[in-house]
Amino acid sequence: MTTAQESEELTRVGPGTLMGEFMRQYWIPAAMSEELAADGVPMRLMLLGEKLVAFRDSDGRVGVMDHRCPHRCASLFFGRNEESGLRCIYHGWKFDTEGNCVDMPNLRGDQDFKHKVKAKAYPAAERNGLIWVYMGKRRPAPPLPPLEVNLLPRDQVQMKFIQRECSWLQSLEGDIDTSHFGFLHVGSVDPEDVPLDHPIRGAVLHRSPDYNFREMPFGTQYGAFRPADDGRTYWRFANFLFPFWTQQPQGSFPTHVGARAWVPMDDTHTMFVHLQWEPEHLRKRLTAVAPLKNGGTLPGSRPDHDFLPNGTGWFDRWRLAANADNDYQIDRDAQARNEIFSGITDIHLQDQAVTESMGDIVDHTFEHLAPSDQMITRTRRHLLRQARAFRDTGQTPPGVDDPEILLQARAGFFVADPATDWEEAYAEQVEKAERPASDMKAAE
Repeated sequence: MTTAQESEELTRVGPGTLMGEFMRQYWIPAAMSEELAADGVPMRLMLLGEKLVAFRDSDGRVGVMDHRCPHRCASLFFGRNEESGLRCIYHGWKFDTEGNCVDMPNLRGDQDFKHKVKAKAYPAAERNGLIWVYMGKRRPAPPLPPLEVNLLPRDQVQMKFIQRECSWLQSLEGDIDTSHFGFLHVGSVDPEDVPLDHPIRGAVLHRSPDYNFREMPFGTQYGAFRPADDGRTYWRFANFLFPFWTQQPQGSFPTHVGARAWVPMDDTHTMFVHLQWEPEHLRKRLTAVAPLKNGGTLPGSRPDHDFLPNGTGWFDRWRLAANADNDYQIDRDAQARNEIFSGITDIHLQDQAVTESMGDIVDHTFEHLAPSDQMITRTRRHLLRQARAFRDTGQTPPGVDDPEILLQARAGFFVADPATDWEEAYAEQVEKAERPASDMKAAE
């Protein structure tokens, strides 16, 4: 059981908290590049409980800083983004993307002290359409994580941001819980309607899988296994990667190149960042295996989401139109007819509904965890151990100085001979998996 103290340590992310300081040692995906235009409107950005403002200057550089002007604390969100800097509208003080004060027009020349004033700014970087922010104290900042999917051209990667109104931890844990898939997502599917080669067949036939679990250099990993029709074993591998990344098994292992971040905006709001390799040849392959025997498709497999218009508030980006206020647009008739097990017509929304229904921060002392939850319990334990080691001894968190360990992480499903050791089966799949980023680099 997770104690009240452990729950507090795991879920609080503001400055000075155990998990907040731990996460600040990593680069954080914060926004899509397309959200900021040169000399465009500044954007409010909430990360790890800090109110920030992001902008792109005249030369295309991204700046991320505390939203308060260091003069009189007026919000720089209202500032004028012009001529390679952000100018506060209160007294005209201007700051560049590194937080340097470059102009104090309300002071005479002999009174000017701009060289002594600096806004609290964080290093920002861009890679293939994604803006990253580093909120730690190290200078220079550690290297950007070499996530394979973020090394690919933007036009080959599906990128989605979706806000969730609950703790980052309960949001993330849905991705490392494989036994819910056969109920929440495909509980209405009749096994007879699933072709032998369909990727979800194992999860539909056997809804109570067995598990293997291990700690990895990058985080934790499970291998869930069920018997396949042909006497082989159906495997689903998934990973947790420090500090808040997951790789889920909803794709064929050799081509399933992706990662999902559960970025804490504050203690009770999370930004889901989804990155998935999706070149043309892979889209065709996925389309070919998606239909069920009866001509239908997986219930709740709607590929797109309906969003509310983005606003300018701290929590006004990437909000789903179906939400707690309208009960996630649940269709009770479809649920009663067993057309959709949950009655909610979107796989992501199904997850969002159940995790938000737990409350802003779930009361972990109320849980009764089962053997099927071992990936969750051991991931919590591993997180606490590493975060406490950083706090107590200064031990560098995993992957900060050696981010190449992320390249060892892959997820997905496959079938294998039942006599094959599970770790060997995973290693074999990793060895023969497609490496689009490496292939692209070799072709240059």
